[in-house]
Amino acid sequence: MYINHDDSRRYTVGVLVDNEPGVLSRVSGLFSRRGFNIESLTVGTTMDPEISRITIVVKGNDANIEQLVQQLYKLICVQKVQVMQPRNSVERQLLLVKVKAGVTEREGLMRLVDIFKAKVLDVTRTSMTLQITGENDKIASMLSLLEDYGILELVRTGVVALERGDGVMSSDIFD
Repeated sequence: MYINHDDSRRYTVGVLVDNEPGVLSRVSGLFSRRGFNIESLTVGTTMDPEISRITIVVKGNDANIEQLVQQLYKLICVQKVQVMQPRNSVERQLLLVKVKAGVTEREGLMRLVDIFKAKVLDVTRTSMTLQITGENDKIASMLSLLEDYGILELVRTGVVALERGDGVMSSDIFD
């Protein structure tokens, strides 16, 4: 099944899995076999070191995502799947970016750092390394403005997300 992206939107999917070798490969392989391009992927252990949480951002439509969730539950290593709604979840990512920054550019860069609540991590005679955290739109806006200075190098994490409110995504182990 190839995903037609004309009628697609962005989905953030949280998956609780057994923390063991090969699990990430099995989960990401399922997305690939179903024709999904993974836009963002993060993995980390939970409070229980035997369980990891994978957060995946993909494009699709409701029917595609529903089928994907059903397929994920067929994997033995998957304990819980949650499709997060943007208005009911908190998403963040991290960007590290090295920008050209001679003496004359630093004042303008520092204004951007203040506006975007970024952090300066390193300064040399010719560059500054900045850290920006936030939603995708905030990071895209900052990157757009930094292009005027000259981006030398950048790296960004994938999305991490949690449902808003008191609800907790937990495996049966926590229940």
